[in-house]
Amino acid sequence: MTPSPQPPIEHTEPHGHNGHAHAGPGPSDGHPGGHSDRPSDSHFDGGSRGASDGGSDGHSPGPSHGHGHSHGHGPAAPVSKHLRKVIAAVLIPFAVAVFVGMVVLWPGGAPGHERTGVGFDRQTQQGVVVSIEQVDCKSVNAAQVPTTGTPAAPGSSGGQAAPSGECKKATVEVTSGPDKGRTFVEVVQPGAPRQLEDGQEVVVAYAPDAPRDLQYSVIDVNRKLPMALLAGIFAVAVVVVGRMRGLFALVALVVSFGVLTLFILPAILQGSNPLVVAVVGASAIMLIALYMCHGLTARTSVAVLGTLVSLLLIGLLGSGFIDWAFLSGNTDDNTGLIHGLYPDIDMSGLLLAGVIIGSLGVLDDVTVTQTSAVWELHHADPSMGPRALYRAAIRIGRDHIASVVNTLVLAYAGAALPLLLLFSIANSSMGSVANSELVAEEIVRTLVGSIGLVASVPVTTVLAALVVSADRPGSPAGAPAAGPVRGRGRRRKR
Repeated sequence: MTPSPQPPIEHTEPHGHNGHAHAGPGPSDGHPGGHSDRPSDSHFDGGSRGASDGGSDGHSPGPSHGHGHSHGHGPAAPVSKHLRKVIAAVLIPFAVAVFVGMVVLWPGGAPGHERTGVGFDRQTQQGVVVSIEQVDCKSVNAAQVPTTGTPAAPGSSGGQAAPSGECKKATVEVTSGPDKGRTFVEVVQPGAPRQLEDGQEVVVAYAPDAPRDLQYSVIDVNRKLPMALLAGIFAVAVVVVGRMRGLFALVALVVSFGVLTLFILPAILQGSNPLVVAVVGASAIMLIALYMCHGLTARTSVAVLGTLVSLLLIGLLGSGFIDWAFLSGNTDDNTGLIHGLYPDIDMSGLLLAGVIIGSLGVLDDVTVTQTSAVWELHHADPSMGPRALYRAAIRIGRDHIASVVNTLVLAYAGAALPLLLLFSIANSSMGSVANSELVAEEIVRTLVGSIGLVASVPVTTVLAALVVSADRPGSPAGAPAAGPVRGRGRRRKR
């Protein structure tokens, strides 16, 4: 920016200023010259800030006389009471509707059912490997004993031929449940993907209807300690780098997970419409996470509005293309088991719910970033009108779009990598791969979410530019923020 000349002697007051001006190195109007953008004791959280600390010689780069005191720890709130009322008039009814929706749809817990013993629907207990013995596979008839290398449920027997070589004969003790202290034998074949070690903690499945010797089998290892340690390292890193903001982010993460597990999942299992539940739950997560992490300010409110508009677009596009492409949402063993246990669940609606919830986290990042960009551009040059702010911020948004869309596509591709490998092994053409329902679901999920992300950038940028430009008490929206005004009377912003 080029230096903007200031009136040399007389005290003047630009538009949007906090009622005082700097004319020289000394204090003006009882305030010390050389204000900076550090946190102040003023309760006013917002307004225009200069690009520098305020001129001490009457000259500064950029419109430095358009600043107000703002809290350095969070985004600025609007100065104009009218703008606050307009934002509140939109967001308060929305928040009330979300709260009422959660109350109406609150499930009160997941419905019970009789366990099938298939997949994840098995009774499980904890266990520990107490001894390991190397034995000949033929001597223990390994083909007829459930092993960690077979996916069969407890109580089932494989029809495979006994492998040659040495097997591991593990004695496992049950450490939880009514049969605590009971031991059983687990045979681990040489080629099993999961090998057991002495003293290793494991998860065991219980099949009450199977013969006694086959009621228990090892289905997984206990990973609680490394997972808890990794979560602790993550939490410490977030707090050390983010400090209080990082702590609030962790609290918001816990609350979001609580909404997901206590409301969204049980409500879907109770038979509520998955799309309605996902919209209500995602909206609750959005409100809690954004306001808890970024403060109850105008900047956050604009990001909430931009996220809401983008979620609605994703919901409409997802609903239309899922129906048009005849995607059932029942494409693997897990969804098949869910449909078998709860046939009333709308599986295509569950697919759409997953698209909405999966897009929410990235949307929050995009909308908050764009809103912050507009606010900082306005602070750097308060004379910028809404069009200039939009043009400057959208250039930042284009870079963000490119990186976020690429991230989203790669994330889905990474999750479906084993499936893509299977198609590659089968030498299937790209057309047949994309046409299969398994891949088509991921394509629709990726493209619908990406369209919502792309749309969120101009939508949020427009909203932020209009709000921050109109936030100039005493001057019309888009008027220059710097310029002399007769008189030196102090003017309150609230």
